[in-house]
Amino acid sequence: MPSPRAHAGEERPYGRAYGRSRTLERVQELHDAPLAPLTTFRLGGPATRLVTATTDEEVTEAVRAADADGTPLLVVGGGSNLVIADEGFAGTALRIATTGFRLEGTSLELAAGENWSEAVARTVEAGLAGVECMAGIPGSAGATPIQNVGAYGQEVSSTITEVVAYDRRSGRTVTVPAAECGFSYRHSRFKADPTRFVVLRVRFELEDAGGLSAPLRYAETARALGVETGERVPVERARETVLKLRAGKGMVLDPEDHDTWSAGSFFTNPVLTEAEHAAFLARVAERLGPDAAPPAYPAGDGLVKTSAAWLIDRAGFTRGYGDGPARISTKHTLALTNRGSATTADLLALAREVRDGVREAFGVTLVNEPVTVGCSL
Repeated sequence: MPSPRAHAGEERPYGRAYGRSRTLERVQELHDAPLAPLTTFRLGGPATRLVTATTDEEVTEAVRAADADGTPLLVVGGGSNLVIADEGFAGTALRIATTGFRLEGTSLELAAGENWSEAVARTVEAGLAGVECMAGIPGSAGATPIQNVGAYGQEVSSTITEVVAYDRRSGRTVTVPAAECGFSYRHSRFKADPTRFVVLRVRFELEDAGGLSAPLRYAETARALGVETGERVPVERARETVLKLRAGKGMVLDPEDHDTWSAGSFFTNPVLTEAEHAAFLARVAERLGPDAAPPAYPAGDGLVKTSAAWLIDRAGFTRGYGDGPARISTKHTLALTNRGSATTADLLALAREVRDGVREAFGVTLVNEPVTVGCSL
């Protein structure tokens, strides 16, 4: 069973390291509060003000207050997809710490602040399929529709039915059906317009397959399980296998392992038009020889998706690359890591080196997956 969660309304103290604090009527407020401890990179400077909200009402109240004052607002969930500038954030950082896991039959509703990995574990424990291959992904449930989070052949867009969000434009709480979420590869309407919506709750429809997983769609997972793609296995076995695969790549958070001080995959897999793909293959043949075969997956409408990890590795940025405090993971080329004393500037310098090296080698420009705050590539 997952560890017990704190109840809504419970005070969540940060300790002295977080600076001066005071408790408002219902929410906790801190000033000059470091944001690095709230991110998986453990990077970034302080926020002028940090508010922790434990109910939907507290979230919307904090957003309304910031908007009314014209104060810049940064929404923080699990911090697994944030790169915050060393200078910090001049405004209000709103940490969403809401709780709520409601499972009725195969229908699941999660509060935005729920720990995603723990929620997956609970659905698997209930024998339900649909999100088991996304086990171990760090962060909160509220971030999943924004990025259309996915791994090992599953994406949340295949099970999300509705997203409840506060619409800052209208000043109302709205329910957005999945068909109106604009889901695509690591993208959604929430990501396209990041200042409009603040996710409050996410609703899913899972599958009762008699304790079996959804059909396995990722070749690596199927191989590890000793089955063919398209087959089902016991749902708990699928989850355990994915967790082992992720751990082997440094993709399961471990405070003692600097290979996990990252945002997971730093770059998205490039999606190329047919013309771009043809030019890419020509560059590959020129650099690596005619027998080189980069991964290629249909991405719809004449598009082809290739592997960012393959590009990074073949461009010369292998596991453990770097000699500074920010380096490529020793376990996976897609993860850029903080070895313990890095700054955001160190991380971005490494990211630019990798991006520019891949572009020079293959003519493909990698795009960062994490959201940058007060900085950019």
